[in-house]
Amino acid sequence: MLFQRRYERARNLQKEKLGGQKPALEEEDLESKLEKGDTLAMILSALVTVVPVVLLFLVIVAAAGYFFLIR
Repeated sequence: MLFQRRYERARNLQKEKLGGQKPALEEEDLESKLEKGDTLAMILSALVTVVPVVLLFLVIVAAAGYFFLIR
């Protein structure tokens, strides 16, 4: 890796700050940390974030096609 030493230094600093705790992503039972509506909330927030951008892109592509083909 290009910045291997910097990466290792940052990981060691992070481990020192956390103390004996394991980061949430490294735990095996991450599923048990989610509450009942968390999965639905994450899906909805992803849709709210991605869908407007995709729609805007589609409108731009459709407008460009309209101006190149019709005009």
